[in-house]
Amino acid sequence: MIRWFIVVFLALMLISWLTPLLQRLGFGRLPGDLRFKLFGRDWNIPLASTVLLSMAAAGISRLF
Repeated sequence: MIRWFIVVFLALMLISWLTPLLQRLGFGRLPGDLRFKLFGRDWNIPLASTVLLSMAAAGISRLF
């Protein structure tokens, strides 16, 4: 079980490191991504970006 915690922790670290790069490439600003301001804070729900990245990851995983 500790192994899964380590995997999830490392995955979250990788995502946080790659977020600025992905935003420069346009992820998070696709037509299906939601952005709104609530309680003085900007909220982003990247629905289309998540689907696109999942499809890309699935395609890459088929190669291996």
